[in-house]
Amino acid sequence: MSKKKTKFTKEFKLQAIKLVTKEGYTQAEAAKNLGIDAKNLSRWVQECRGRKQGSQGSSRLSAPDQEELHQLRKEVKRLKMERDILKKATAFFVNENA
Repeated sequence: MSKKKTKFTKEFKLQAIKLVTKEGYTQAEAAKNLGIDAKNLSRWVQECRGRKQGSQGSSRLSAPDQEELHQLRKEVKRLKMERDILKKATAFFVNENA
């Protein structure tokens, strides 16, 4: 029987690569923890490193990428604010019930 090919999202791949490149996991450890084949993760890391080496000369982002980055930073700021409000509300209600 043939295996069903699994499609991984770009976000999943980037997080898997981050485990290896930034968090210090070995490719085998990260692949095992994520439940993926180590060969896939190895290929993703190599492709990512190849893109970074190829783009070192052009560090400027394109206009759509700059806009997306701006929107994402704005959203992160909003989400952090919401998280902080929820933390304070939780603490308030916990103390009120005590």
